[in-house]
Order: sequence, then structure tokens, then C-alpha cells
Amino acid sequence: MVKFIGGPLAGMSLGMAYLETVLLTVAGMMTSVLVFSFVGREAARWYSRYRRNYNRPVFSRRSRRVVRIWRNFGVVGVAFFTPLFLTPVFGTIVAAVFGVPRRQIFLHMLWSGTMWGFVLTGLVYRFQEIALEYL
Repeated sequence: MVKFIGGPLAGMSLGMAYLETVLLTVAGMMTSVLVFSFVGREAARWYSRYRRNYNRPVFSRRSRRVVRIWRNFGVVGVAFFTPLFLTPVFGTIVAAVFGVPRRQIFLHMLWSGTMWGFVLTGLVYRFQEIALEYL
């Protein structure tokens, strides 16, 4: 959420309109999704080699949570929680590792990013005085 809330905070601080801020926030997320949907499986293979080389545990608290989300909700759940908890990069890689086709990844991340873009930008603009204290 910290990375995804940066767009609305930056848009508000630059004096941009609400809709402009939403569109640029979603565009930023979708740029990451597009890039990492192409390199997602390879990034996962690299990370797997990294873990083996440095004797890192296969399962962590975070990876168990991601697997639980995947089992319960599939790609829709991963897309829903990506802007809040997983970050666009990690959420896209998770979907790619589980074998979701690129087109589906893009579609689900687009509706999720759009929905959360409107919600989080709305919250930032609604509570502008409080948000400006953190800039």
C-alpha cells in the first residue's frame, strides 16, 4: 500500500485533478505489470536460485500468506490484494509463477488497480489536510 499510495500523494501535492491522479496512478501500476508479466517467470527462477545458493528458507510468513490467498481466491484474490499488500511487481510475479496467462494478469490487475486507484485517491483527496502532514 505504501508504494501505491505514493501516486495519489504526489498528484495531490502537485495540484493535479482527481481524475488525472487516478489515471496516472493506474498507469504507473500497469507499467510495472506489463514489464513484469514478461519477466515474471524468469524473475521467479532467479529468486529460487538465489534462495538455494544462500540457504534461504523456501517458505516464509509472507509466502505462506500468498499461497493461502491463491488457494482461496486465485488470480482474482492476488489482483485484489496486490495494490494493498503485495506491490504490483510482486503480485504480477506471483500470478506469473502460478501459470496465469499474461492477458489474464493484465486484465485482473487493471480492474484492481483502477478500483484501488479511485478508492485511495479519493481517501487522499478527502483527507487532504491529514495527508499533507506526511509530505
